[in-house]
Amino acid sequence: MTTLDVRSPSPSKAAPPQAPDLAAIKQRQQATWASGDFAVIGTTLQIVGESLAEAADIRAGERVLDVAAGNGNATLAAARRFARVTSTDYVPALLEKGRVRAAADELDVEFRVADAEELPFADGSFDVALSTFGAMFTPDHLRPAREMLRVIRPGGRIGLANWTPEGFIGELFKVIGAYIAPPAGLKSPALWGTEPHMVELFGHQAADIRTGRKNFNFRYRSAAHWIQVFRDYYGPTHKAFAALDAAKQAALEADLVALLHRRNVAGRDSLVVPGEYLEVVITKR
Repeated sequence: MTTLDVRSPSPSKAAPPQAPDLAAIKQRQQATWASGDFAVIGTTLQIVGESLAEAADIRAGERVLDVAAGNGNATLAAARRFARVTSTDYVPALLEKGRVRAAADELDVEFRVADAEELPFADGSFDVALSTFGAMFTPDHLRPAREMLRVIRPGGRIGLANWTPEGFIGELFKVIGAYIAPPAGLKSPALWGTEPHMVELFGHQAADIRTGRKNFNFRYRSAAHWIQVFRDYYGPTHKAFAALDAAKQAALEADLVALLHRRNVAGRDSLVVPGEYLEVVITKR
């Protein structure tokens, strides 16, 4: 991992000239992630949670908070290391999927419905906060960063896995954005996959920020198989197709096929698409 220079001014509090309605955007986002069934895709990402738990050096007995946990990849990884884990998300159905997974593995985990921008925990309640492809999707980037810093003790760690702008998911966002424009004034979630943004959000309270670029390999039978799964189960793709007429649906599908073929490293008989993400470990002063 690379250690970043954490010297930075406090994040700017100035609103953009036309500040977006963040509450309304959050409500729409919540409905998006509740649509489809993200857990079908979430379970395939388990290796990312395991890698993050190792990078954050999760230890037995530590109090660990999983923020925007989805169906619990980082939750399960930390619990397997005998940490005391609290798993949170603002989509109750995803938490329930995590609860079923934890029960199947006989892991003792607390599950609570909670918003990453307003965590219902006292200052310094945890040793570690984790988030895999979760906190990065909040409308107001400053709030989840402040909340994670607030709820961990001095000397505690924050571990994050965030898709990069240059990677496959970053490009997927751009393809979808050409058909369904994101809300005006909203910062891209892919900024969380850049080192300068991590320093901007966390540097003012960080003793250390370490980052490393990694790949998660999306493994599917074909481009058509990937599109079918993501169209049915991945909230942003599911909602994008639902909002378009038949002609634009066909055009979006063609653009996705082109993206998948361009990124595929498996040849003609299968689909393996590396998805770059930034693994981040922040140590609080």
